[in-house]
Amino acid sequence: MSPRKLLAAAAAATLAGIGLLAAPASAAAGCRVAYTVTSQWPGGFGASVAITNLGDPVAGWTLAFPFPSGQTITQLWNGAVSQSGAAVSVRDAGYNAAIGTNATTSFGFNGAWTSANGVPASFTLNGVTCTGGVTTPPTTTAPTTPPTTPPPTTPPPGTKVRVMPLGDSITGSPGCWRALLWQRLQQAGQTQVDFVGTLPAQGCGFAYDGENEGHGGFLATNVADQNQLPGWLAATSPDVVMMHFGTNDVWNNRSPATILAAFTKLVGQMRASNPRMKILVAQILPMAPGNCAECGQRVIDLNAAIPAWAAATTTAASPVTVVDQWTGFNTATDTPDGVHPNDSGNQKICNRWYPALSAAIS
Repeated sequence: MSPRKLLAAAAAATLAGIGLLAAPASAAAGCRVAYTVTSQWPGGFGASVAITNLGDPVAGWTLAFPFPSGQTITQLWNGAVSQSGAAVSVRDAGYNAAIGTNATTSFGFNGAWTSANGVPASFTLNGVTCTGGVTTPPTTTAPTTPPTTPPPTTPPPGTKVRVMPLGDSITGSPGCWRALLWQRLQQAGQTQVDFVGTLPAQGCGFAYDGENEGHGGFLATNVADQNQLPGWLAATSPDVVMMHFGTNDVWNNRSPATILAAFTKLVGQMRASNPRMKILVAQILPMAPGNCAECGQRVIDLNAAIPAWAAATTTAASPVTVVDQWTGFNTATDTPDGVHPNDSGNQKICNRWYPALSAAIS
């Protein structure tokens, strides 16, 4: 997440395409596809794609579409992507292969663009062009019964405590405070932690457990409004979420009340995934970018409102713990750009997360 990415205005474009799903010859089939640009910055953008099955249940899917303006996908989650020129093909990730009638699955991605970032005009699902209706082809044979038990929607649970780092590029690009935090836990003998997420680790100079949900350029308000979190939760089944979110919201002048309303929705989705979820929420890093003089005070205003919100949101079964990432962090010495942490900043972030996470996983 560069300062240019933080300037992104969240542009959204939704397509309601109806198409045929792969199914037995006499099965009712149809779908709706919603393509949404979640954020955009010079040369890059983020997008989410939701597929709603309007026909009989399916047990596997591939969505194909052409980019109209030469865009390319650079990173994708909740699916597997291949691209040849403008042609894009995304298949399910296994855990989200089954889509029941009127159910929705989704994936998201980051991409690159040059002259324009047009919205795809057509989609095909399982090789059939979207045509605009639910169909039941005539047949004289009985339809094959769809599976009554869909594949599991989450990987089998392990014995370790599963921790999801959630946020924007401060969490994920490359988020080397996560590497330092994992290393510190290992050195302290707390080897039962498993960092989870649909995004892979990035290089931080040594091997570490680096899966995460740090999506560069994302706004917490957009993630909540577009219901992106449930898919990430279903894919990873965390026991603990550690969330540093709101930097891009502040940049885009979202009010503290609007951001905290999004936090409340995200917490509700976490608890729907795991009623005993432990939630660590950061008072976010200070900001002092050269082209957003107001951002520093906006961060102060948001951080001041977080403790009361957390106290009202916490429960005995699912506590919300505030982690102060603001105090002691110096944008002049701990960032290269007034926003993103450098090596000293990453060490400070690690040191602030460690006590709360150590307690949560014990």
